[in-house]
Amino acid sequence: MVGSVPMTSTVPLPRRPVDPGAPAAGLPAGPEARARHWYENDLGWPTVPGGPLRLRTGVRFDVLDVPAEAGAKALRHLAPHSPVALRGDRMQLLVAAGSAEELPGLLTWLEWGAVALDLRALGAGGTMEAPPPPAGPAAARPESVRAGVAREPSAQGAAVWLRPPGPEREAGASLPAMPAVPASPPVGREGSAPDLVRLVDTVAAQCHRVRLRRACAGHPAGRRDQPLAFS
Repeated sequence: MVGSVPMTSTVPLPRRPVDPGAPAAGLPAGPEARARHWYENDLGWPTVPGGPLRLRTGVRFDVLDVPAEAGAKALRHLAPHSPVALRGDRMQLLVAAGSAEELPGLLTWLEWGAVALDLRALGAGGTMEAPPPPAGPAAARPESVRAGVAREPSAQGAAVWLRPPGPEREAGASLPAMPAVPASPPVGREGSAPDLVRLVDTVAAQCHRVRLRRACAGHPAGRRDQPLAFS
């Protein structure tokens, strides 16, 4: 009598459904941990320990902090991938590291040094709130994001990317920079001036116009309508 051969089932056992919200293997859990990982590992931007998540300025970039209304007029002087953040009614324009130190002399050279401007420069030793990393199709359409967000302040004053940095570590190459302060004023304030010069001149002029408009409308000058501040 021929013995029976045991049959082994080849049908795999049912798998446990994958939780779409579960973090991928090897990636940090939690939105703030994932955001910190993106900034530090993908962009190479140093962050400040602890929460809420903040980015160090003066290392990979400096920041020009201006009224959103004034900053919107300066976007045409920026490269398409030059990062820009929005926080409440303030716009933060990322510029090359070291620009904050050049700004006082540059404003004097552009004849804005004696004018009270609602303009702040964040450089070495400063920090800025870290906007959440962009996600989804909106991250690939910075112009559509700009058009949608610029109409009203960011929700509850939280920082958001108007033009997110990217791709990865190439963001620094698009930051406005000034190799050297020119020896004489540019003709028509345009000429062949470096991007940072045109950017600062435009931002200063728009900050001045915003301040005058608010004064004419009877809005009292607040703490932000102070002479240029640096940190």
